[in-house]
Amino acid sequence: MSGKHYKGPEVSCCIKYFIFAFNVIFWGVLSNISSITDLGGFDPVWLFLVVGGVMFILGFAGCIGALRENTFLLKFFSVFLGIIFFLELTAGVLAFVFKDWIKDQLYIFINSNIKAYRDDIDLQNLIDFTQEYWQCCGAFGADDWNLNIYFNCTDANASRERCGVPFSCCTKDPAEDVINTQCGYDVRQKSELDQQATIHTKGCVPQFEKWLQDNLTIVAGVFIGIALLQIFGICLAQNLVSDIEAVRASW
Repeated sequence: MSGKHYKGPEVSCCIKYFIFAFNVIFWGVLSNISSITDLGGFDPVWLFLVVGGVMFILGFAGCIGALRENTFLLKFFSVFLGIIFFLELTAGVLAFVFKDWIKDQLYIFINSNIKAYRDDIDLQNLIDFTQEYWQCCGAFGADDWNLNIYFNCTDANASRERCGVPFSCCTKDPAEDVINTQCGYDVRQKSELDQQATIHTKGCVPQFEKWLQDNLTIVAGVFIGIALLQIFGICLAQNLVSDIEAVRASW
């Protein structure tokens, strides 16, 4: 024997296990499922089922395709990831073009949840967190709480919370260690100037728009990062498919 041997094309182990790790990270998205049971008539369980199903199929195809060197699964993974990327890009363009329509839908969505504020404890906690975080009250102002049967100002409302707002609308006093859950009682019977001393009078929709403008660079960076990660995953899958086909062609 001459001691020489033929070294043909090889499948890159680095790319193979990189794709596997890539999909394990994607699967990690499923680790935190919300307990909210209702959002304005929409059950988020269906959203999590759809997202979870997509993530499972994507992760399964990528992991098994990489480990078993299955070109069909890898091509499926690549095409599926490309479709998701295209849908995200389309959604971003449509969101920019129809931003006024989205703003109106957000207003309707928030108000429908204001109506159901006392019907679901998880929804209630979500609204309180949102109003505290954005330092806002209602969709476009505190008067949006007239939509709720417990907070409206009608004479027929016998609730102690009549003409008030939830405590999450109140401005916080740094000296107070305990939250005053009654701080919003009767506050909408006061003048607008007096309200500003007690509660946040700006709506959550304008505050969200302001937050987006102030953090536009960060938001754009996150979306660009996700897009680059998806493109990277597609390139890895296509590279691995090429290696596998090259090895098979050399047999």
